[in-house]
Amino acid sequence: MNIVIIDTKSGNIGSLKNALDYLGLPSKVSNDRKDLNASSHLILPGVGSYINFMEILNSLELIDTLKENILNKKKPFLGICVGMQVLSSFGLENGKCKGLGLIDGEVKIIPTRNKIPHIGWNSIEIKYEDEILKDIDNLSYFYFVHSYCFFLDNQKNLLSKTSYGFEIPSIIKKNNIYGVQFHPEKSQKKGLKLLENFSNLK
Repeated sequence: MNIVIIDTKSGNIGSLKNALDYLGLPSKVSNDRKDLNASSHLILPGVGSYINFMEILNSLELIDTLKENILNKKKPFLGICVGMQVLSSFGLENGKCKGLGLIDGEVKIIPTRNKIPHIGWNSIEIKYEDEILKDIDNLSYFYFVHSYCFFLDNQKNLLSKTSYGFEIPSIIKKNNIYGVQFHPEKSQKKGLKLLENFSNLK
């Protein structure tokens, strides 16, 4: 096993690396294409705006390498927060921006009367079972920080949702591609379990 945390200088990379180290899972923080190609699993953490994050991925010339590893080599992939959102067709934060186009849908501001951003602990309602949710109970709590959410074109890609005055997709999946809107590295035991389950995906 060789997990690569993709280094975009954005997101809680240190916390994520510490979580994987705590679990005893071999991992490396890198944006070197050779490391991505040599990986067994890929994690893309992100914070900030959709458009800025896509600009970083473009500037690092990682998009073709990412798609090669995800689509052709079919490696398990996990996008976290904005790293999940950019899996979409496009985002509408600070103008329309093309995403990676790996899961059909768009990212828009959460249509809620509740306070934005959505910050803190909230539960997930599991729609169907999956290996990444092994030993994670329905309505388990995870830690969220976001103002925008993923509007899926196909509800078959929805693994769990979270209520915040609107039903937010909190875990999405398509084949070997996973995205979580919350931060597993900040979600204590349940978050660690999800990362462990991800590491066991083949």
